Amino acid sequence: MNLTKALVLTLSIILLSCGDGKKEVALLPKASGKPGEMIVVMDSAQWKGALGDAVKETFQAEVKGLPRQEYLFKLNRVEPTKFNSVLKTVKNLLFVVTLDSKSSASRVVKNYFTKSSLDKIRSNDDLFVFTAEDEFARGQNIMYLFGNSPENLIQKIEENKERLQGYFNNAENERLFKGLYNAEEKEGFTRQLIKDHNCSMRIPFGYKMVVNQKGFIWFRQINDESDKDIFITYKTYNSDKAFTQEAIINFRDSVAQRQLFEDPAEPDTYIKTETQVPYIPVISREYNFNNKFAIETRGLWKTNNLSMGGPFIGYTVVDENLNRLYYIEGFVYSPGKSQREFIRELQVILNTFKVSSELENK
Repeated sequence: MNLTKALVLTLSIILLSCGDGKKEVALLPKASGKPGEMIVVMDSAQWKGALGDAVKETFQAEVKGLPRQEYLFKLNRVEPTKFNSVLKTVKNLLFVVTLDSKSSASRVVKNYFTKSSLDKIRSNDDLFVFTAEDEFARGQNIMYLFGNSPENLIQKIEENKERLQGYFNNAENERLFKGLYNAEEKEGFTRQLIKDHNCSMRIPFGYKMVVNQKGFIWFRQINDESDKDIFITYKTYNSDKAFTQEAIINFRDSVAQRQLFEDPAEPDTYIKTETQVPYIPVISREYNFNNKFAIETRGLWKTNNLSMGGPFIGYTVVDENLNRLYYIEGFVYSPGKSQREFIRELQVILNTFKVSSELENK
């Protein structure tokens, strides 16, 4: 059973004892914690064993395409008996328990379930996950992972790894989206994109338009921590071969060589894709881009003189109405800093991109 079906089944019958569903969310404290942090409430013995390894491999997976090792989430394991009111307010909470564990710590976690829920879990191995929002704090996301035995739960975690990651990853993206667009937005840039290029993107406050030419638009935000850049480029769509990684890199590099420089007065300082680092390869995958087929590409960029570099994320998508192939990208320069959240911000912004048909529908 996939995670979606399991969630539907689980949500319909699992009743947790931690709330009656009628609490006033506005009265709850605001969720706390840094982006990408997660509290794991779990028995120490299971954390040190195979079940703990499965949890770490899932939620502490390495983020691909970054210049140094960074994890999807920073995990902080808390003994259930020490799970207090302060820890209850963190943004991302994960409870893990198996019913065969008799430890006092596991009993604490099982107390979050009603007797009826525990009986149903024992009788149905397909039940393994429950998710909740705003349980102890506003803006909070919680996941409960459970099973009759570690072996059973490990199997479910491994089979649904990407979807389990996606639950918290999407929650982080939604929080970031609200933060970016609750502030002042550069709506004039959106109108200009529609007028000049028959496409749109929501540009948060703080970004400036650097270049606006036919076929190429560049936005940039420079501050003490980072230099974040977004560009949109396009050409006539001729063949599905444009979606191959080689074609995407060639298109990207041909545009960057003409448009993106460390120093505009020095043409040999142009940006290019880094393809010579074997342990950080360029990675491409099919991606559902607002219900359109796209290719997501992640990797590293560098200047031709090797003076600068960093990570990028890009999307290749077609506007069928205009027979136009778009490549949109966000890249960042922030030496010595963590890059994960910068790339997340750029990804969130890029995903607001719309082609002409979506503008007409709007």
